Amino acid sequence: MYSDGKSFNDISNVSDNDHCAIKGAKAGGFRKIRRTFAALSLIVMMAVNGCSGGEGSSLDVNVAGEASSGQGDVAGDKVQGLNGNTYYESKDGVSVTLSTDKLSYEDGEEVHYTLVVSNDTADYTISGKKFQYTNSDNLVAASEDSMPDEIPMLRAGESYTIEGTLIGGEGQSVSPNLASASTDVSIRPYVMITYKGEEATVRCVLNLKMTEVVREFDNQDKKTASTVSVHDPSIFKDEDGKYYIVGTHITSASSDDLFDWEDRTADFRASLSDETIEKIREWNDDENGDWFGYLWAPDIIYNETMGKYCIYLSANGDNWKSNIVLLTGDSVYGPYEYAGSVVYGGFNEDTFSQTDAGVVLGTDTIPERYVTYGVDNKKWGDMYPNCIDPCVFYDQDGKLWMSYGSWSGGIFMLELDEETGLRDYNVSYETGNHSDAYFGTLVAGGAYVSGEGSYIQHIGDYYYLFISYGNLEAAGGYNIRVFRSDRPDGDYVDELGNTPYYDTYSFNYNTGIGVRLFGGYKWKTMSVGQVAQGHNSAFVDDDGKAYIVFHTRTTNGSEGHYVKIHQLFVNKEGWLVAAPYATDGETLKEDGYDISEVAGEYEVIVHDLEVDYKNLDYNKPKTITLNEDGSITGDFEGTWSLEDGTPYIELTFNGDTYSGVTLSMNIEGSSVETMTFTALGKDSQITVWGSRMP
Repeated sequence: MYSDGKSFNDISNVSDNDHCAIKGAKAGGFRKIRRTFAALSLIVMMAVNGCSGGEGSSLDVNVAGEASSGQGDVAGDKVQGLNGNTYYESKDGVSVTLSTDKLSYEDGEEVHYTLVVSNDTADYTISGKKFQYTNSDNLVAASEDSMPDEIPMLRAGESYTIEGTLIGGEGQSVSPNLASASTDVSIRPYVMITYKGEEATVRCVLNLKMTEVVREFDNQDKKTASTVSVHDPSIFKDEDGKYYIVGTHITSASSDDLFDWEDRTADFRASLSDETIEKIREWNDDENGDWFGYLWAPDIIYNETMGKYCIYLSANGDNWKSNIVLLTGDSVYGPYEYAGSVVYGGFNEDTFSQTDAGVVLGTDTIPERYVTYGVDNKKWGDMYPNCIDPCVFYDQDGKLWMSYGSWSGGIFMLELDEETGLRDYNVSYETGNHSDAYFGTLVAGGAYVSGEGSYIQHIGDYYYLFISYGNLEAAGGYNIRVFRSDRPDGDYVDELGNTPYYDTYSFNYNTGIGVRLFGGYKWKTMSVGQVAQGHNSAFVDDDGKAYIVFHTRTTNGSEGHYVKIHQLFVNKEGWLVAAPYATDGETLKEDGYDISEVAGEYEVIVHDLEVDYKNLDYNKPKTITLNEDGSITGDFEGTWSLEDGTPYIELTFNGDTYSGVTLSMNIEGSSVETMTFTALGKDSQITVWGSRMP
């Protein structure tokens, strides 16, 4: 399982004169690994104050929030109180006690104080460094070493005790504040005393930086997948059972098991001849460096009618002058020939005749609407699509469709001709609020609202429309939303009945429209957070298992990305939920589990919509227990139940009822199997994941 923890760091450099003691407690089961470094600053200030307390009083703060003597309060996860010569405060998993040996001192008498800092968390360290004292003018250190000035890093369960001595005298009243630039927990304990007949206060100001730790697996339990960097991955399974993905900039990879991937970019790029490359560029004005730099987000299918592998490729250009081209070949890696353009965008009066728009519309003259909302006046995107990001699929009746578009005028849909793989010229479209005679049916977006990388996949009883909202950068808020329909061309709705249409501009990155399968998150076994997941594809395998394939970025400070694949499930209400971990051969147990098999202590991630994605924030695990009596205790309280003979689970907590499935699967990065659940809120359509702690 997991490696045993070390009790605490080496503190051999701490002087005997510091009068300090480390009280270490092993956090068993996991080895704690530091992820970030930050400062702890402690400022002990002795200030003359107009207060005093009764000598000999004792601390009596009730952490359950009951009434207590002295000055104290309990608010949320914060407990604090002063009683006599002792102050205690507990906040966000850190507890601090400050006490003096008594309350009243004569001239020349020493003031002995004790400060105890305890890390009561399970998964954080308190980063340590030197701290500074700020004394009042009449209190100074009793000797050179009587004010220890360093606290070591404290691991989970450890505490640190400082014993110091003050005496009356003249000293510096104010010293520089060593508070860290980033403070997670701030505590200000104080004790009121009388010295030489004057009322005074001994106060500490602790600004603490908490460092999240990683739970690491034993070497024999580690299991690392071979990942690849393919942006905007589109997946395809060939007849030989091998899986392929193709992506932006003509990148590709293959796999035998969806777990280990081999880079095949060189093979994919070699499949396009110079002649094919030149034909792709005919409509496009982009001069983006390498020949593949402007070729984005391909999609690949096998067209049985044509007997060809068909790649639909975005040729992106400036001022919306983009198009989607069809390439055909006799194998996954070609060679591919140029078969034509499916749809053109960004045309004006001068270029209209170079497209097939005149054939579709039955005119040699550009219609006025493409001039009023045109490229020359920079208004094209107010109404019409950027013709990139194709998704090509067969419906349940064998009809071929293509969705496409990115931001700008929205996501559109065209019917294709199975005989040619190109546009079906026998199908006509009305021009209206949600359709255009040339571009087809609007299925989502519009008005420059974010939304790109559409993908449509039939799973179970519905067609599911996937769209990526936000900007694709790590700090861009990229996230996947899902809508469903019983028709391939919509109308699509989310669980709450919202449509994906936007007729006026709205900032939709973190809104509640669309089921968000997951957002930024980090399990305690992950060294970095997962953020900006998006531009996915999806498929149903031969065994009926459904998967989502996407690229993800992380919180490691770079724009590096890699492909991830999670299994998808349909909950009792017919909505998609994603497995909490990347796929590793797991299988849903259709007849479900007994309560005793599911009960236990879980890490749970609630994929709240409101996260500070610009600062790479993400949702972090809480801890709950699913008790066998059907109750939920821990960081959330509520109830849970299983439906007999099915994998369905229902959990009620956090103001919502979540409906999903239970699944036994390997914890990502390991061969350690555990029980998990994934569910969707009925009122909030927020996803919640659970993973039982092994």
